[in-house]
Amino acid sequence: MAPSRRRPARVALLPLLWLLLAADGAPDPTERDLLMRQEASRQTGGRTTLTAAERKLDARLRRLKEQEMSAAPFPPAVHFFKAKPLIQRSSVFKVLQKMPKGAALHIHSSSLVSVDWLVRNVTYRPNCYVCFTWDNSVRFLFSSRQPLPRWDCFYWQLVQTLREKTGDPAGFDDSLMQHLTLVTEDPEGEYPDQDVVWQKFEKAFAAAGGLVTHAPVLRDYFYQGLEELRRDNILYLELRSGLSTAYELDGTVHDKVWTLKLFQEVTKKFVKDHPDFFGARIIISVHRVLGVSEVKAAIKEAIQLQKDFPDVVSGFDMVGREDSGRTLWYFREALALPAELGATLPYFFHAGETDDEGTEVDQNILDALLFDTKRIGHGFALAHHPLAKEMSRQRNVAVELCPISNQVLKLVSDLRNHPAAVLMSEGHPLVISSDDPSLFGTTGLSYDFYQAFVGIGGLKANLGTLKELALNSIRYSSLPAHEKDVAQQLWQKKWDAFISSYL
Repeated sequence: MAPSRRRPARVALLPLLWLLLAADGAPDPTERDLLMRQEASRQTGGRTTLTAAERKLDARLRRLKEQEMSAAPFPPAVHFFKAKPLIQRSSVFKVLQKMPKGAALHIHSSSLVSVDWLVRNVTYRPNCYVCFTWDNSVRFLFSSRQPLPRWDCFYWQLVQTLREKTGDPAGFDDSLMQHLTLVTEDPEGEYPDQDVVWQKFEKAFAAAGGLVTHAPVLRDYFYQGLEELRRDNILYLELRSGLSTAYELDGTVHDKVWTLKLFQEVTKKFVKDHPDFFGARIIISVHRVLGVSEVKAAIKEAIQLQKDFPDVVSGFDMVGREDSGRTLWYFREALALPAELGATLPYFFHAGETDDEGTEVDQNILDALLFDTKRIGHGFALAHHPLAKEMSRQRNVAVELCPISNQVLKLVSDLRNHPAAVLMSEGHPLVISSDDPSLFGTTGLSYDFYQAFVGIGGLKANLGTLKELALNSIRYSSLPAHEKDVAQQLWQKKWDAFISSYL
């Protein structure tokens, strides 16, 4: 038998050997040590070889993490809105902020930029109108004259005039922010269940729409979003976007082609201004409340847009709350369209963002794989699907893990109990992302990396874990192979500088 085959056989027999040794007497300490090292090698980053300098930082991180895990309250066990100030004081978090995190592969366009910028920059621009709706939300619209009433807005007022009338500009701005984010001092009381938090979630998206889709704002918005990512040491973005039509002050409406050209133009300018940033692409998305015929039309359009913008459009996804939306299988006729047309349209499906085990929605995980998804968005339910887990591992389909989103949207309260802990312990392909950072009061990826590293990964997660997660974000991106190599080289240069800063 060849030497390469002996070791796997020994690994397979070790659990049995352990039982035999335990039955005959005291376990052999050598075998115990070997078992522990073998188990550790299976976790995310477990086979990553660290340099002497990396091992030094790893030891430091372990000491810091031990201190935080023994303190109370423990941030990952607390709702993020209450844990955020604790995390900001964390020594581990400060290291993670400096760490090159690679790519952000799961962020939605309407929540890319901080709410603070939207309110303190965009709503201060001329011709910005606001309307307070019957369902306790707001709508914004830029217009050269007072907008006409519509079904959800009967009376529009200039934001500038209303702000001045209040006599408390700061308080007024804070009240606007409350409509654009989920952040609250009493998350458990304000959001008693998933239905309530999702209602507020969708209202916040609707409120931001009129600001973000104003053409001059959209240009600045894209640039600001890339800047906020870069500040958090991220070098590449794949943005999920429905490519909503953009509008001008006079009411002129631009189509999706115009929006893609704008995104392409802004990205090129940003990379030129910041050569240490690699770039950005878009995953075209449609809402799962649509009908089959509408999704068919969207897929045909996405196929054409990808042909026209091959360096900008990565693929296609279906978004929205899974528990109340239609399943992937419902759209099977539409989703089979690219293959029938002989076209290529990569899928990056949201799947398994649910705790309703055994339902039709829960089967989205398997259906996403059947339709050859390239990554799984959230995958919260994946740990309960052994076959899907095996399939995704064999196919190298990474899970886009968004810890804060899963907690805020009430899939899990204590992140130590997140199902991804199982995936991390098994070394399942994972990337860390932030889903809707502005709605959760964050920017970039550092907060989500903290929750994954300290809460989900526990004390087992080390610098090798962080290094693999960062590299995974480039490995599992939609970039062509040669561009992945260039992006990885750029990341490695940043990583080496990061490690050197702790020597």
